[in-house]
Amino acid sequence: MTSLLTRFKYQIQADLHELFDKKENKNPIAMLNQYIREAEKQTEQTGKLLQRQVELKDKLDRELKETATMLEKRSAQLVLALESNEADLIAFAEQEVAVYKVRKETLITSLETAKVQVFELESKYETMKHKIKDMKVRQLQLMGKENVVRAHHKMDHVIESKNDVSFEDISAYIDHLSTKIDKKYEVTMLETRLAQLEKNKAVSTPTLQVETSNEQAM
Repeated sequence: MTSLLTRFKYQIQADLHELFDKKENKNPIAMLNQYIREAEKQTEQTGKLLQRQVELKDKLDRELKETATMLEKRSAQLVLALESNEADLIAFAEQEVAVYKVRKETLITSLETAKVQVFELESKYETMKHKIKDMKVRQLQLMGKENVVRAHHKMDHVIESKNDVSFEDISAYIDHLSTKIDKKYEVTMLETRLAQLEKNKAVSTPTLQVETSNEQAM
């Protein structure tokens, strides 16, 4: 039964890995983004655990200070009880002093352990944050490379396209339009010059007629 469950678990893991591989091949940047989001989530959870451990260390520190204060107080009271030679007070004070001494030693040990643990957690937490930053830098690098690849692909498609409109097609079309416009421009200029000639002739003809009439009258 155990062997069957183990094979079933491995099969599920294999299927999941195959699914992730397909997704990664289809959109590697999207998969990288998913990995980074998961890493950020885990880092955030680790940060919360670290904060909780810091709070526990602070509580231990407060307990130690309170215990040390009470130990000092009970020790002073024991001295007074001994001076008064009251047996019941002496017994109670001695018992209290013994309890607080043990508690103080326990708290000192626990606090030192907590400090080491907090330091280790802080170090690992900072390492995780640096890893996230490094992953994001690599993410930007990969996005830049992917963008360049896509840009080159688009450019090559336009430059070398055989089916769609290419730069050569556009250039040829511009040349065609330019030729047509140039011809129309030449025709327009010629028509303008002819019209100017006609205008000049119309202006000079009446003058010639007046001069001819004057000569006949003389």
